[in-house]
Amino acid sequence: MSGKTVKAEAELGDENGTPESCRLLFVTSEIADFLKVGGLGEVSASLPRALRRVSDARVLLPGYRGVLAANPAMRIVATLPGLADIPSCELGEIITPDGLTIHIVIAAHLFDRPGSAYCDDKAAPWDDNDLRFARLALAAVQLAQGVPSMDWQPDILHLNDWPGALAAGYLRWQRVPVPSILTIHNLAYQGNFAADRLERLAIPRDAFSMEGVEFHGKVSFLKAGIYYASEITTVSSAYAREITTPEYGCGLDGLLRARSQQGRLTGILNGIDESWDPSRDPHLPHRFDAANWQGKEANAQHLREAFGLSVTRGPLFAVVSRLVHQKGLDLTMAAIDAIVRDGGQLVVTGEGEPEVEDALRAAAAQRPDAIAVKIGYDEPAARRIFAGSDFLLMPSRFEPCGLSQMYAQRFGSLPIAHNTGGLGETIQDGATGFLFERPKAESLVGAIQRAKSVFMRKDDLGAMRRTAMKRSFGWRHAVPSYLAVYQRALGRIATA
Repeated sequence: MSGKTVKAEAELGDENGTPESCRLLFVTSEIADFLKVGGLGEVSASLPRALRRVSDARVLLPGYRGVLAANPAMRIVATLPGLADIPSCELGEIITPDGLTIHIVIAAHLFDRPGSAYCDDKAAPWDDNDLRFARLALAAVQLAQGVPSMDWQPDILHLNDWPGALAAGYLRWQRVPVPSILTIHNLAYQGNFAADRLERLAIPRDAFSMEGVEFHGKVSFLKAGIYYASEITTVSSAYAREITTPEYGCGLDGLLRARSQQGRLTGILNGIDESWDPSRDPHLPHRFDAANWQGKEANAQHLREAFGLSVTRGPLFAVVSRLVHQKGLDLTMAAIDAIVRDGGQLVVTGEGEPEVEDALRAAAAQRPDAIAVKIGYDEPAARRIFAGSDFLLMPSRFEPCGLSQMYAQRFGSLPIAHNTGGLGETIQDGATGFLFERPKAESLVGAIQRAKSVFMRKDDLGAMRRTAMKRSFGWRHAVPSYLAVYQRALGRIATA
């Protein structure tokens, strides 16, 4: 896109304006429209839609079983050749009711399977995940090169996490003059595979080095993206700083420090879509707003009945999360006595590591009057939990951004969180929630006690709820920042 200028959002008018000519391909392994495992799915559904207001943004997604089942009349627009052991594929196209174009990588033997995006139905990672997501990355690059049967060709590839990161390498190795932006949603997931996969993935032998894809003797998709991408973003400013340190850098802190010193690492806080509004949410049995608490109290009663909890005047705590070590569920378990003391109760929903799920089930079996656990994630149920709870627990050891604390505040549930990553950027301690400084059980207990003290002071509780519910966490703040990153990346290509 040499010669074109990406304008700031303020110069482009409102959301009803005509999208500009910048063609953006958002490459992701999940999207909440059809399938999501974590926050990436939510971001992939909402950020491209926000970017459509100021660009011609489209999404590239693998053709998972659920995606194909939901779109039986999908139009096939191209056939893309394979490379090395990466098979050929078809490219489908769907247009959502609100006008977002999604291109689907159709390779049934790679993606049309039971289970999640990354694992089988027993939660074991697929042993060919390298080929699966190399196919996604290669498809993005082939679109950037231009496909004869299509009249659309991206000017920029926006890659997300390790499943799309190898595209930055393919761009470099195949000398495709299109910039790439890699967004790191969680550095802990890196896509590391055995070194003998090089040839099957069409990775040049000389790229298997410290200055390339090699990471502790393995091929790292994420490192390839960090090394070769034009620009790197993370999902909060705090996380962009944290990952340049040994504590949070997952072994990649040195490379990330170098990228930061080059001005190529930018933190941009995630947003949430406008549907998170308790005054008009169709999933809630009782709607409410910052001026009317009767609806929130009625939702709390409904939540207790739905989960079989006893009637109490104590506070209702919630966990809505992936049930993994990162999220600090062991800290929550260690704080159970502090939570249920004086009539407190806890509702948990999510899925993840079997040992975490089993520990939560055991706690609920011991205190069925005060603790309820629902394994699995269902968004309408999650919305009802946010609406009915008084406090949301987020004792994450690290949290690149986090979305649940934003949802909770919009629904008047005050988050109790470790001050890390995006949690510290989105929670105002003592005003819209409670932050604690160390990921330790005693620190969490101290914050819970602070929250319980506020719960007893109804005027203070109401003031905090009103402040939290009036906060805006939309995408308008993020779009101009992304446009600035795209402009820098385009400038690097133009002057290369």
